[in-house]
Amino acid sequence: MSLPEPDARAADPLDRVPGTPVPAVLALGANLGDPAATLQAAVRELAEHEGIELTGVSPVAVTAAVGGPAGQPDYLNLVLSMETTLAPRQLLAACHAVERAHHRTREVRWGPRTLDVDVITYSDLASADPELTLPHPRAHERAFVLAPWSWLDPQATLGGVTVSELAARAADAGSVRRLPAAPEGGTGTPDRRGGGPGSGTGAPAS
Repeated sequence: MSLPEPDARAADPLDRVPGTPVPAVLALGANLGDPAATLQAAVRELAEHEGIELTGVSPVAVTAAVGGPAGQPDYLNLVLSMETTLAPRQLLAACHAVERAHHRTREVRWGPRTLDVDVITYSDLASADPELTLPHPRAHERAFVLAPWSWLDPQATLGGVTVSELAARAADAGSVRRLPAAPEGGTGTPDRRGGGPGSGTGAPAS
């Protein structure tokens, strides 16, 4: 896929290539078509992308839709951790390319979707750019992001607070449930090595 060229000397931090790999966290969600298969494919596509090294894939969360039109199907959600040598804007472009590959359209805000991939954090970068606000401006209040993130990394923090504590406070905390792990030999969402925990996805963060 064609991505914007990064620049290690760029004045804009969103275009600046890191000198060494930096940590980042993504949230994926889907509620149309076959969400489990879509998430599995999206994780694989991100893992295969140059400049991305997955370090963790959360279990899948099943959640009711938050906001948007009434009557939407439940979402599957998961969180990925990674080390990346991509500039932030390049990472965002990679996420959008994976969304497009799964026929994502942006017609109704918080509407049903085949796939949503959001950049939640990129190292310790803070950005108020409307194209890519970091950390994600609504992640701290959305249990469908926070809960799977806490399952993946119980020590993770956001804004100086553990994600598990933020998940417990979130208004949608009661609507999040953990999808049982796939049986051995089943079709759990893969990590970069092709195996991985049974996982899922939840309502989108955007």
